Amino acid sequence: MMCGAFESPSTPVIDIVEGLTLCTDCIAYIDNARDTQLSKKKRTSAKKGKSGSVPKPKEIKAFLDEYIIGQDEAKKYLSVAVYNHYKRIAQMDGKLPQDDDEDVDIEKSNIILVGPTGTGKTLLAKTIARLLDVPFTIVDATVLTEAGYVGEDIESLLTRLLQACDYDVERAQRGIVFIDEIDKIARKSDNPSITRDVSGEGVQQGLLKLLEGSTVLVPPNGGRKHPEQKMIPVDTKNILFICGGAFDGIERKIASRLNTHVVGYGHDEKDRKRQRENLMRYVMPQDLKSFGLIPEIIGRLPVLTALEPLDKAALRRILTEPKNAITRQYEKMFRIDGVKLVFTDDALDLIVDKAVEYKLGARGLRSIVETIMVDAMYEVPSEPVDTFTVDAAYVAEKLQKAHFEKTKIGD
Repeated sequence: MMCGAFESPSTPVIDIVEGLTLCTDCIAYIDNARDTQLSKKKRTSAKKGKSGSVPKPKEIKAFLDEYIIGQDEAKKYLSVAVYNHYKRIAQMDGKLPQDDDEDVDIEKSNIILVGPTGTGKTLLAKTIARLLDVPFTIVDATVLTEAGYVGEDIESLLTRLLQACDYDVERAQRGIVFIDEIDKIARKSDNPSITRDVSGEGVQQGLLKLLEGSTVLVPPNGGRKHPEQKMIPVDTKNILFICGGAFDGIERKIASRLNTHVVGYGHDEKDRKRQRENLMRYVMPQDLKSFGLIPEIIGRLPVLTALEPLDKAALRRILTEPKNAITRQYEKMFRIDGVKLVFTDDALDLIVDKAVEYKLGARGLRSIVETIMVDAMYEVPSEPVDTFTVDAAYVAEKLQKAHFEKTKIGD
């Protein structure tokens, strides 16, 4: 057997094995392809941590710091939880040495994140997904109802996880699920009622078996379960659950518990406002119970941490510092069109002021910048300009045009 180039008398040839002769060009090509493939595998292995080394909590937090400003306490809790999850999986796979005390079974510690809207709960989950070598999915609790009612069944949460790993059940059983808007399934009332709380307490009761760890029959395509549908059994014992919710109004529960209502002289409105804003950091499991989570589900979410409201300084940094900052995204989009986009400092300060004024949080920064830039994105690609500058006057004009500003009737 010979390669096609062997027919050329000027091409050197080498006998590889008996019956197989290749020219030097073919051999060089094969060596090149092999080295490229090995290099690619090494990069993939290094990125995903498949070499058996478990990323340390500080390394995980350092990665989160590149994309998320502030929230150090929440990052620390998440980093430790993911690190421990990695260790449990690595030990089960034999990548870490087995401990002599085989009677000790390391259990998972599910997490619940509490914080106002726009503080980065979902972003934390999405960012940490970039680092993981385990299947990861984000699901929304608002669509869930009790089995048999309109809406999605509890088991459909795991369908997304199966889809994330191409229905590899073995990998899915070691994944991470982020349940967003967990506060929306709070018990609607403590009073007994003849009607069922099918999207509140009923869903919480259904989640118990998932959080604790049991074998669940999952519909492969999601949606409603049907008798004729073939189910996939999934063991949730080693699936880490991270829950997040705004818990709007829980500050009143915390204030009631702490008895922080200020009466009398010596306390102005500014002091009282500062106390109210800082209440979230004192959240305790009993506050979640007062809000409407049942004690059984709180017990299965042992790690509780709160995200702090973002102040002006943090919002200002969020605009420009993270790797995927909104201003960097627009600069890249304009750069593709050959235009240099410049945001002045006073423009950025005004954007932050409006986000604080309308209490929109970090998520609001994007909506404000989108509103400001829509005209520029429409006009600039068709104009012969090299630089486009966004200053405070331009920001104010576009916000006024979009009715972000309060205007008098008749203006």
